[in-house]
Parts: sequence; structure tokens; C-alpha cells
Amino acid sequence: MSCTLTSEINTVISAPRLFKAAILDGYNLNPKIAPDKIVSAVIIEGDGGVGTVRQYNFSPAMPFSYEQRRLEFQDVEKCEIKLSVVGGGGLGVFFESASLHIKFSATDTGSLAKMVLTYTPKPGANGEQYENMMKGSFQGVIKGCEAFLLANPDAYN
Repeated sequence: MSCTLTSEINTVISAPRLFKAAILDGYNLNPKIAPDKIVSAVIIEGDGGVGTVRQYNFSPAMPFSYEQRRLEFQDVEKCEIKLSVVGGGGLGVFFESASLHIKFSATDTGSLAKMVLTYTPKPGANGEQYENMMKGSFQGVIKGCEAFLLANPDAYN
């Protein structure tokens, strides 16, 4: 049985600019804006395009030491990506499989960041705990990027 969580965040930053910062360069920026949670991110397979696997290494404050995500789809023009979790993180703990679909859309005041998490829970696992953790992480990254971009108006233009 598959479960779905949708999380949306409005921001004053334009969709293309936020996509560049949070997604295209997130592996560099996120450890800078959230060093208490994300220590580093490295490519372990691929060239950065579709099929690439990145490993995100987390601080001891997080429940997992790392998570590996494969880029399944990317459309820079539409500010949209799809990822699947292929190692570490909650794989085998909270879920048997998980994928993320992230899209940034223009609004009158900036953009809407939307994440759709689809996962197959591991029997007996606390899905609500996993969903809350993922929603909090997504919101933290988007709000952190928004604050960085407001403080650095020439970045990611």
C-alpha cells in the first residue's frame, strides 16, 4: 500500500531562482544554510544529470547518518525534479521505497514550492514520524534558501 504526503510552501523568491539555489546547487548551498543538519553532499554515481546518485551526509542531530537519492527526472525550464531514495535514510526503517517530486511554480508574489512524497511503508513502521520529518526537512531547506537569497540578492540570478 502506497502513501502520499504533499507539502507546499509559498515564498517571495521567483521559481527559477529558488530552483537554481535549492535544487540545482542545493548540494553546495544546503550544507551552508543548514550545517546543523546537512554536513555535505557528494555524487557517488553519474555526472550530475538524470541517473546521478547523490549522497547527503547528515549531522548527529539527524536520525540517519546519510541518504542516497537518484535523480530520475529533471526539467529546468519547468523547475521540476523527481528523485528516488536508493540507500540509507529511512530505507528499510520507515519505508521499502520512496520517491520525491518537487516543483516550483510562479505566483503573483514569488513562487510556490511543492513536494509530493510517495512511499511504501515498512510494515510496523511509524509513517507519521517519517512524514513529519520529511515535511520539516523540505520546509527548512526552502525557508533557508529563501533567507539566503533575500540576504544575497545577486546570488543565483
